[in-house]
Amino acid sequence: MNKLRNELIELINNNKYSISKETEGVVNQLCEMLEADKKDDITEVLNWLEKKRSSSKITISEIPINDLSKWKVDKITGNISHISGRFFQIVGIKIEGALDREVQSWSQPIMKQEECGILGIICKNIEGIRHYLLWAKYEPGSVAKHQLSPCLQATLSNLDRVHGGKKPLFAEYFEEGTTRSKTISSIEHVEDPGRFYLKTNRCVVVEISENENISTTDDFIWLTLPQIKKLLKIDKVVNSFTRAIFGNL
Repeated sequence: MNKLRNELIELINNNKYSISKETEGVVNQLCEMLEADKKDDITEVLNWLEKKRSSSKITISEIPINDLSKWKVDKITGNISHISGRFFQIVGIKIEGALDREVQSWSQPIMKQEECGILGIICKNIEGIRHYLLWAKYEPGSVAKHQLSPCLQATLSNLDRVHGGKKPLFAEYFEEGTTRSKTISSIEHVEDPGRFYLKTNRCVVVEISENENISTTDDFIWLTLPQIKKLLKIDKVVNSFTRAIFGNL
C-alpha cells in the first residue's frame, strides 16, 4: 500500500498540483479502500446485526412521567429533571424575531443539556488495512433497535458515573493526555438544535497500535471503510452519531 501511495503522490506532484494535508488524507483513504475492496462484503455484517435485533430480550413500554424512577417534575415550572441535577432536562423556551422562519414567534418544549458528550471510534490496522470498531447498540427510541454506533457514546454525566453504574467501555482511549491512542480527528458539533438546547457532542476518531489487542464482546465489530460506506447507504443500519463522525473524515 505504501508503494501505491508514493506513486499517487508522485503523479500529483508531476502534474504540478500542491500536496496539502487534505490531499494526503484522500490519497491515504483511496489506497486504504483499494486494498480493502478485495474483501469488503457486508452480507455477514448485516446477518450479524439482524441476529442482534431478533434475539434481543429488551422491551419498551410507555409509562406516565410521574412514574419515572429518579426523575422529577417541578410543580411550578413543569420542568422534568433527574434528581442528581445532571444528564438533561426538559424545559420550555420561547422564540421571537425569527424573520426567516415560517412563523416569527413560537414556544416549545426542548431537551436542555449544557455538557459536551463524546462520540468516539477506535481504529487500528489489521493485516495492513485500517479497521474501525463499531457497536451494535440498542437505543430505546429507535424503530430499528440495534444500529451500528460509535464504540464510545457518552455524556459527561455518563463518564462521571452519575447513574451509579459502570464507566463506559473504552473511555480510557479518549481521555485527555492518554498515551494509549493517537487522535485522528476531533470535531465538536451541535446536536439537532430544533430538539436539543445548548447541546454539543465531540466526534473523535483515535488510532491504536496494530499490536494492541482490545477485549470486546460480541456486540462489537471491526469494519473497513469500504464496508462502512456501503452500510451507510442502507436504511436504519448506521446511527446518526456514526454518520456524524465519518462526515469529518
